[in-house]
Amino acid sequence: MSEHRVTVRWMREEAEFTHEGYRRDHVWRFEGGSEVLASAAPQYFGNPALVDPERAFVAALSSCHMLTFLALAARDGLVVDHYEDDAVGVMERNGQKRIAITRVLLRPKVAWGGEPPSQEKLDWLHQNAHKHCFIANSVTTVIEVAPSA
Repeated sequence: MSEHRVTVRWMREEAEFTHEGYRRDHVWRFEGGSEVLASAAPQYFGNPALVDPERAFVAALSSCHMLTFLALAARDGLVVDHYEDDAVGVMERNGQKRIAITRVLLRPKVAWGGEPPSQEKLDWLHQNAHKHCFIANSVTTVIEVAPSA
């Protein structure tokens, strides 16, 4: 087992604190010293130039799937030269009528070094990457994988 620590820091910079008036910009500080400037999504008065939690959630799912996929491919002796995913998360009301990211569509494109795997093997890699992705295993969001050839 492991623990993963993050410090999220926000500070008021305005004289007044009103719903539409305060800055949503904040910092995510990770173990090891990495920092990410973040904000709310633009529709919630956030800074569109910064990462918002919704996009970070989709990125975490995509990244976890990719890293698991790469590990499985490497274990099976397959060589991946390039992996790119244009992932899309859909935010809407869930079954409890709460706003949530209910679906994420992963659309990975993989370029292979050497002989590419069969479609059956590629499907197996994506199915097992999803099955073993701990982020996917941690959420109720529906995650679909539609790899392009």
